[in-house]
Amino acid sequence: MSHNNDAEELLRLVKEGTSPFHVTAWVERQLKKEGFVRLFMEQDWGLDNGGKYYVVHNGSSLIAFTVGEHLQFGDSFRIAAAHTDFPGLRVKPSPEITKDGYQELNVEVYGGAILNTWLDRPLSAAGRVVLRSDSIFEPKVHLVDFRKPFLTIPNLAIHINRDVNKGVELNKQTDMLPVLGITEEESGEEFFRKCLARELQAEPEDILEYELGLYNTDQGAFLGLSEEFISSPRLDNLTSVQAVTRGLISGKRDRGFQVAAFFDHEEIGSRTKQGAGSVLLSAVLERILLSYGRGREKFFETFSKSMLLSVDVGHALHPNKADKNDLTNKDILGKGICIKEASGQAYATDSVAVAVIQQMCEAEGIPYQKFVNRSDGTSGSTLGSIASAFLPVKTVDLGVPLLAMHSSRELMGTADQERLVRALTAFYSL
Repeated sequence: MSHNNDAEELLRLVKEGTSPFHVTAWVERQLKKEGFVRLFMEQDWGLDNGGKYYVVHNGSSLIAFTVGEHLQFGDSFRIAAAHTDFPGLRVKPSPEITKDGYQELNVEVYGGAILNTWLDRPLSAAGRVVLRSDSIFEPKVHLVDFRKPFLTIPNLAIHINRDVNKGVELNKQTDMLPVLGITEEESGEEFFRKCLARELQAEPEDILEYELGLYNTDQGAFLGLSEEFISSPRLDNLTSVQAVTRGLISGKRDRGFQVAAFFDHEEIGSRTKQGAGSVLLSAVLERILLSYGRGREKFFETFSKSMLLSVDVGHALHPNKADKNDLTNKDILGKGICIKEASGQAYATDSVAVAVIQQMCEAEGIPYQKFVNRSDGTSGSTLGSIASAFLPVKTVDLGVPLLAMHSSRELMGTADQERLVRALTAFYSL
């Protein structure tokens, strides 16, 4: 089977996007290739009709936008949002543990990771490191990715843990410590800090702080008799990052403002300075209008005509656990993108907005499905309801269906990635 370009690009992003900072850097590289100009919040903006721009916020969030060539007074926003983070393990400060001849790393769980899928995996580390500088308020910032596996969290043998196949609860503090070395001395030596310093070609004492996560170094692969599946780490939510980026670049709408928002911290609730629960998005949108001499009143007037797509993965029906899905609203891998609805607004449900997306997909020949949780069950939420509370516009939650969501390796339908890109391109074109 020949794979579409979007599926191939997704796997390249998975390989490069090993932390929220690296995902944001990947988006920035794609935008620069297409002539997007970087703006800074602390500077004045001079925008032009037909212009393409982006803003990076705190290294792990980014908002990009294009201005219609034929911009008119009263034009509104088309917004699609995805998140740059994913569940996993984060390295604590002073993380070195030396005991019983082993060197281990003290880590904490980030987001709702399925812990046992992180055992016996080849793990590496990536993120942001901050170094000492000559200016107290401007420390040096570097991205780092070790790019090779050097840690693992070994399982306990079945001979010692006879009940392992009955299900074992893992303790986040004691059971999830990765091993990365062997030592002959019971020492508190800062072996990880020294390793990090070598990677940065810096002195250990110059490392002030870091935001580092462990990641599964397994490479993505096409599976199935006809390679109809993609099995890969970090599909949640790099599928959406790739689709929103490609959709914005390929969009052809020559009116209004087309906006792509990439937020960090969705997996821990979004209520941070670079999350969807902040004023970041509304602040950028208001500044866009201010650049055209349109004040706060005109910004509020755009709400009625603007629209937001919250693009994140959905739960596919599991063939061995079909009873976990709703009786009549279920998604199958490879059968199209899924529109997610919840009357409790865990997913942003708006009948008018959903109808718009249905008509768009039907006009473009894009297969779609609908997902609703079982009435006696719960599921995850996305940034849609959170972001739309700060920006009250028509909102729809949609994305590709996924199996093994929040595992260190997830599964999706190969064809669905191309369909998601087509949907985002249509959203930014029609």
